[in-house]
Parts: sequence; structure tokens; C-alpha cells
Amino acid sequence: MTELKANGRLLSLDVMRGIIMLLLAGESCRVYESLHELHIGGLFDLFITQFFHHPWHGLRFWDLVQPSFMFMAGTAMYIAVTRKRAKGVSEQDNFRHIAIRSLKLFLFGTGLHCVYAGRLVWELWNVLTQLSFTTLVAYFLIGRSFKVQIAVALGMVILNDVLYRSILMPGFDQPFVEGHNFGSYMDTLLMGKINRDGWVAINCIPTAAHTMLGVTAGKLLMSGYSSALKIKALVIAGIIALALGFGADLSGLSPIIKRISTGGFVLASLGWVTLILAAVYWWIDVKDHPRYTWIAVVIGMNSIFIYLLFETVGAQWLNGAVAIFVNGFTGWLHISPAIQAVLSALAVWVLEWYICYWLYQKKIFFKL
Repeated sequence: MTELKANGRLLSLDVMRGIIMLLLAGESCRVYESLHELHIGGLFDLFITQFFHHPWHGLRFWDLVQPSFMFMAGTAMYIAVTRKRAKGVSEQDNFRHIAIRSLKLFLFGTGLHCVYAGRLVWELWNVLTQLSFTTLVAYFLIGRSFKVQIAVALGMVILNDVLYRSILMPGFDQPFVEGHNFGSYMDTLLMGKINRDGWVAINCIPTAAHTMLGVTAGKLLMSGYSSALKIKALVIAGIIALALGFGADLSGLSPIIKRISTGGFVLASLGWVTLILAAVYWWIDVKDHPRYTWIAVVIGMNSIFIYLLFETVGAQWLNGAVAIFVNGFTGWLHISPAIQAVLSALAVWVLEWYICYWLYQKKIFFKL
């Protein structure tokens, strides 16, 4: 771990990204779904419910994963671009790299939708397609001041809510009702369809704030300010964002709805993500507790590649292949199908961790 610090990496960033990827791997392996299907009841079911998106108006733990993913992408981009600039890399080369990366994210994102559907489709709801847009927007703010970055991010959030409230089309004239809002209307124009679960493609506008303010966090953490001041700034910013987000929700100004990334949701999620980053930064980089973080670090350093691995090879093939053997052996013991599903999901989860470590050891990861 000291080598990572010597190389200038922000260890807490890799750890936080790695934790996010481990959680996403659990989803791809159906860990949460299989546990939920046990229907144990009580506090257990309440806990497992936190690993599923809220159906509409409200906030659960799982609703913070995508904002964290995009926030960390902004932080990582700031650190990478700043280092390249310090080495004399031209602005033209930096932009070319970011533009190509954004194109890759877009192609991988739309490609994943085809994999999910089992056929060619044109859909723009994937987190990677969203990130392809927010990455480009955030890149142009890297050299700006904290005030400008925050102001533009808030402007994107406000713009989104204004669009929902002011552009009311026939059949899509209920700003915060699933399937009848401006975002769904835009999907009919962009894709000729709406998402059955309420997601909308123009989430890329408000959620750009996650990536933009991730850049702001990176700028703060890599600055010459003291660690105490950095943590204080993150904590204060997190509390303010939480107050604004939940205040907007309670007042009815902007309800917390992740599926259309309302202002209330973006602000509330930013608050939680910022506070989590402050805690991880304090524990890992300030208090220097890198022990047992190696799994998260390995995955966090290659997050996009790992995400694609989980969503393609993992979800499309590995889950079923492992289930053949787990269900076969546990069937001899007359274990119930519900328990078999849990054991199979956990086996795939552990196996994918091992595969990630093996790829890291063999140095055959692909930087995307």
C-alpha cells in the first residue's frame, strides 16, 4: 500500500471505488435478489430492501451507488488530468484522451443494453452512457475555481427541474409522475420508447453534478490545504447538500426521486456521498489504515473493466455455470431451492473476487 502512496495515488479513492464495484458485483451475482427471495421477514427483509432501488419517491442505500460511481469518476479524472498537465502533456492530448474515453463509455454502455436484451437495441439508460456525457462536461471545468464548479453543477440540477415543471406535453404533463414526465417524453424522441421502470436518458443532465463535484472534491483533496481543513470542508458541504436535498423534498419543491434524478435526489445523494468520502479519506489517508483494503484497491484501480466483466461474462454466463454445480451438490443434501440460490450467488461473488485478483496478478487488466 505504501507503494501506491509513493506513486501519488489517493488510496481512499481506490478503496471507495473498489467498495462500489464489490457491491455492484453482488448485484450482478444476484446475491441481494436471492437473499430477498428467502422472505425471512422483520429487520432482515428491511435490511435487504436497502440493496434495491426505491420504486419511486424516497431514498435507499442502493440509490447512492450510481452517484458514488459517477462522483469518484470525476475525482479520478481530476487527479489524472492534473498529473498529465504537470508532466507537460498538451491540452489537446488531454482532451483527445477524455474524448476517446467518453466514446468508449458510450459504446460500452449502449452495447450492454444489447447484451441485456439479447438483440440489437438503441437504449441510453445505462450508467456508462450517462457517464460518457458527464465526463466530457466535467472535463471542461477542471481548471475552474471551486465557486464556478459548484455554481455550474447546481445550475445543471436546477435546469433539469425547470424543464420538468415547464415543458408539459400531452400525456407527459405530470412532472414527477412515473412515465408521464418530461424525461419520459424525451425518451420517446431519443429512442421511440420509455423505460418500464421509470428511468430516463436525460438523467445525464442533473447527474452531471455528481461528476462535476467529484472534480471539485479531487481538486480539494489534491490541494495544499491541511487534512483537517479538507475533511472539514467535505463534512460541511455534505451536511449542506443533505439539508438542501431533504428540505427540497419535504417542501414539495423537488421530491427525492432517483429514477428521474430530481434536484432533491441529486442534492441528498451528493450529501451522503461527500460524507462517506470524508470518512474514508480520514480513515485511510489521514489515519493511515490501509490494512485489508487490498481487494477494494485492486478492483478500484480498474473499475470500468471490472464493471463490464461482471455485467457480461459474470451475469450472462458465470452465474448459470456455477449454479449447475452448486445446485447439483446441494440437491443431494435436499437443500431448498431458495437456499441453493443464495449459496450459488455467494459462490459466484467470491469467484469473481478471485478472478479480479488473478487478473491483477497477471497484469492483464485493461484500462478503459
